Amino acid sequence: MDQFDLLVVGSGPAGRRGAIQAAKLGKKVLVIEQGKRVGGVSVHTGTIPSKTLRETALNLSGWRERGFYGRAYRVKQEISAEDLRRRLLITLDHEVEVLEHQFARNRVQHIRGRASFIDPRTMQVVKDDGEIVNVSAASILLAVGTKPFRPDYMPFDGKTVLDSDELLEIEQLPRSMVVIGAGVIGIEYATIFSALDTQVTLIDPKSTMLDFIDKEIVEDFIYQLRDRNMKLLLGQKADKVVRQDGKVELTLDNGRRIVTDMVLFAAGRMGATDTLNLPAAGLEADGRGRLSVNPETFATSVPHIFAAGDVVGFPSLASTSMEQGRIAARVAVGAIAKEPPKYFPYGIYAVPEISTCGLSEEEVKERHIPYECGIARFRETSRGHIMGLDTGLLKLIFSLKTRRLLGVHIVGEGATELVHIGQAVLNLKGTVEYFVENTFNYPTLAEAYKIAGLDAWNRMGDIKSEL
Repeated sequence: MDQFDLLVVGSGPAGRRGAIQAAKLGKKVLVIEQGKRVGGVSVHTGTIPSKTLRETALNLSGWRERGFYGRAYRVKQEISAEDLRRRLLITLDHEVEVLEHQFARNRVQHIRGRASFIDPRTMQVVKDDGEIVNVSAASILLAVGTKPFRPDYMPFDGKTVLDSDELLEIEQLPRSMVVIGAGVIGIEYATIFSALDTQVTLIDPKSTMLDFIDKEIVEDFIYQLRDRNMKLLLGQKADKVVRQDGKVELTLDNGRRIVTDMVLFAAGRMGATDTLNLPAAGLEADGRGRLSVNPETFATSVPHIFAAGDVVGFPSLASTSMEQGRIAARVAVGAIAKEPPKYFPYGIYAVPEISTCGLSEEEVKERHIPYECGIARFRETSRGHIMGLDTGLLKLIFSLKTRRLLGVHIVGEGATELVHIGQAVLNLKGTVEYFVENTFNYPTLAEAYKIAGLDAWNRMGDIKSEL
């Protein structure tokens, strides 16, 4: 039996970052991946495909230029599913090639197969050809990610009723689509297909969406969606979904009936732990297949077994998963792991993008912190005019007592890039003076930070002179 210092199950963001980190510390590492190629959900069905699909849709549809040329403007008049898939495959090949090179360069071994526990330190790997290999390690990192939640009552067929994995394999673009689930995945795909001029209806039993995002940002986002004729049926539930004659009919709990070409069910994901034989390791997953860990070390209830990435739950971001994997690997091999910076950015790659870092206005109120907000709209910037933007909002929240930045919240073009300026100021404990006194490139969307900073400074009134 092969013996390793660290055994990593899964090669997504958490797994690959953890494996490479341990290898850089001189440890013998093995990565087990059950997929056909390394990369995990992030590369093959999650982060990279959805963002590639988004970029391709915006480019081919001419979405970004419609502010100049009108809503009827198109770069390509007839966009097909094959157009989207072609660019997707090129991107995925590149991602896999880069990852395989990183493993080779850092001498990380990896094999294909399905892993399951035999005992707390030993795993059995069943390869595609049926060969069985047993491996053991001093420490084990579970980075198996998640898979779509597929309830029995939903008549999935991979063509007209699909989950988010199957959506990437569609053969033609639907004229109409119902998306069930107003979480991050549902919203991203709903807005991407809306940008392709599919008539989209978004359904969710909750009366609100994206509750962890600043409410003012969500309100602006919803306004933009409704302005382009997306239907948002919040607080309503699909009681019955029936396939018939190439269409899908939904009956809602209020009696409303909807007939559509396609249904995307995106109401949650499950931790991919069902094949690991967790009881043999002394572990137990929750009802959604997720594992509980120490939030500082990512150790499970079994000290030498760690878990990181989406399988441990919120925030379920590729960026934070990478950091979790790195920390877990360092702790697992006995190295010191520094605590990461307090604030990390959250990005939602919808159309338009949303990104946030730090405290929302609701959280500031709950903590009874005296505060002031500064707002900038992208149309107020010269770059916004040049780009033809008539939407987009940047919001900064400052403490009145210390003048420090408490939160940055953005909805609009480039939000996931722009947020990093606010993230840096947050983690360096910067104040409103940074935005007021510093020079930003002109013309840029980043200039919105100066506009929002000045807005907050002016609103502080006499308070600023008393501090």
